Amino acid sequence: MPLQDRYVNPLTDFGFKKLFGSEPNKDLLIHFLNQLLPEYHQIQDLTYLSSEKLGFGDDDRRAIFDLYCTSTSGERFIVEVQKAKQKFFRDRSVFYATFPIQEQAKKGEWNFYLDPVYLVAILDFVFDEDRNDPRVLHNIQLKDQDCQVFFDKLTFIYIELPKFNKREEELETTFDKWLYVLKHLPDLQDRPRALQERVFQRLFEAAEIARFNPEERQLYEENLKVYRDLKNVVDTAYEEGEQEGFEKGKEEGKAEGKAEKEKEIVLRSYEKGLDLAFIAEISGLSVEEVRAILLEAGHSFSD
Repeated sequence: MPLQDRYVNPLTDFGFKKLFGSEPNKDLLIHFLNQLLPEYHQIQDLTYLSSEKLGFGDDDRRAIFDLYCTSTSGERFIVEVQKAKQKFFRDRSVFYATFPIQEQAKKGEWNFYLDPVYLVAILDFVFDEDRNDPRVLHNIQLKDQDCQVFFDKLTFIYIELPKFNKREEELETTFDKWLYVLKHLPDLQDRPRALQERVFQRLFEAAEIARFNPEERQLYEENLKVYRDLKNVVDTAYEEGEQEGFEKGKEEGKAEGKAEKEKEIVLRSYEKGLDLAFIAEISGLSVEEVRAILLEAGHSFSD
């Protein structure tokens, strides 16, 4: 079925990398990141780096970033879009941040000087512990017992996009406008009057599906289907699991509801054709736990 949307969904893998991960559009990424960065780390230019990072040993776990880049002044940026709630996403963020730190090590004499590292995560969900916190943006650094910054070269920036509810007429800052675009771009048919800056003109041009070549269009259609299926699977499973735990009204009932929620995510995701490693990632389970659930449900598979 032909796509009816005019603009690409920037929260899909294809859409995000098309808009922010391609050399012709890197000015869009620079402009977006500069809304998040302090004045002393504003980006003039950046270089895309390999998004796959391997551990030091053959058996070490690897990391695959959505985007990884460095500025001309040395700052390193991991930029991630997380579409589904993940059990240990903050742990994953810290793990990912270790790669651009360790790769700065130099052989021979080295004074341990490090360039700053930023991990920016655009979340299409809200952390459970932040449900009652209205803030969309969370800027996190390592601090001491008096809340003084101890180390200012490692920064985690989380954007909980579902919390952003401003209407077009309420947009005040450039950051507001970026969040509005990220959340509403696939629903728009025309460019909003509030978004008249040149950078947004560039973004709307790059995001217009009619400008895609046939191969890009096919890739996006496939990617969009996976995104919608995944979002539906996860959202439905979490709602059903939480409701079941609530109705039971006891701690053991909540635990059972959580287990049913995880089981539902695994089964629905597998039926949608997602591989075991990806299912483990979005469910917060191990690959072995995913495999056990599938076997218990009577599935036969190979990975």
